[in-house]
Amino acid sequence: MENGTAPERQWTFLTNHARVLVQIARDPGIRVRDIAAFCLLTERAVQRIITDLEQAGYLSHERRGRTNHYSVIASKHLRHPADAGPTVSELLAALLRQDPRPDHENPASTTPRG
Repeated sequence: MENGTAPERQWTFLTNHARVLVQIARDPGIRVRDIAAFCLLTERAVQRIITDLEQAGYLSHERRGRTNHYSVIASKHLRHPADAGPTVSELLAALLRQDPRPDHENPASTTPRG
């Protein structure tokens, strides 16, 4: 600690599990290597997360030739009691939205006034 200031705490809104799930939802045929690159994780960490998600029933995979094809179990409810209610599908719908701005801030959704 220089100058008596506390170091800045590092945190994020999403867990690594959520990030991996989002990448798989975007591209069910994505490679572990590519997920790792997008999420800034190691391939080993991504493999552990995929295993966790499969064991908890949020994800399944099917081998197609030399690659895996993943399926997100969208009807599954979030597991933490504080998050009770929404499904994986509802979470992904919010996270995969293309333009996060509300309609009143989205220039494409405004109509010209005459």
